[in-house]
Amino acid sequence: MALFLAPAVAGFVPHVGDYFSYYEVENLGNGKGSYAGYSEQTIVNGTEMMNAVSGDGIVSANFSYSWTWSNSEGSTETNSSSGEFTFSSVNFFYVNGTDDQTGYDNPTVWFCMDNSILKGGTFYLLDTEMTVKSNNYSYYLASQNRTVSAIFAQGGSSYLRNDEYGQFTATYTWNAYFDPSTGYIIGYDYVEHDTNSSGDGFTYTESLYVNSTSYPLTTAASNTGGGISFPMQYIGYVAAIVVVIVIVAIIVYAVSRRSRALPKHPSEQHYPPSPGPPPENIDLTPKQPPVQQIVIKEVVKVKCRYCGALIDSTAEVCPFCGAPRT
Repeated sequence: MALFLAPAVAGFVPHVGDYFSYYEVENLGNGKGSYAGYSEQTIVNGTEMMNAVSGDGIVSANFSYSWTWSNSEGSTETNSSSGEFTFSSVNFFYVNGTDDQTGYDNPTVWFCMDNSILKGGTFYLLDTEMTVKSNNYSYYLASQNRTVSAIFAQGGSSYLRNDEYGQFTATYTWNAYFDPSTGYIIGYDYVEHDTNSSGDGFTYTESLYVNSTSYPLTTAASNTGGGISFPMQYIGYVAAIVVVIVIVAIIVYAVSRRSRALPKHPSEQHYPPSPGPPPENIDLTPKQPPVQQIVIKEVVKVKCRYCGALIDSTAEVCPFCGAPRT
């Protein structure tokens, strides 16, 4: 209540007739445990309209939306809702009623912010504290196929989920984008991971962007310095991936040049060709001269009994002293 009553100087100044329409997709998937293989999706189309603004900054507004829900088991549901509520343009708390926001204790609105908050400043969306990351962000708006200037804010926290899905510890990150000139929402991305001690879990996401607005959105410059949004934000990632692939290819090639292993199981079995009949007119004559046989005769040596020299046993006289062998 102290926050609600405290005066503040806000850049956001709503006007009668301000409105925006939006498109939202909610997905539940990546199931584990009892949620393995299960998924569901909800598609929402809605509008928020500002009907009156009092002197003390209380805005009277109305909302309307329709939704279609389906799951992986073949079930579908369709419904719609509408109503009126008020909120303060000074501190952004809901004053009387909400646009179907349940489960919150004195929340702020989700669709606008004080656009005078500088980078590093904080504010609340519903009950999540958000920090301004950039006042000059380039956000790709899919409904208009162009990049627009935006205030980029980010928040996150955790809570205990206890509803029809079960009891889980839920941790989430919320990225939101606002028009710098008015503070109205342009789009957001919400990602939540739910787990419990039994091994059950799932991922829940919400992606929202405006389809049409009463306030003009400014086309972002090619390089605003506040960030790059889809699809430009992925160019750096793609370039890095290409560099990594080239480096890995060079390493693999170098290794393969040093040691190329044979596959254990070749894709085809190759057999030698069957021998055929010998060709005709084969000359079987040897192409080198015949080998000459040489017989070596061994001769026994004996000592001359007069001079002791070794002489052939067949000699009749010693060739050295001339004495008869016998």
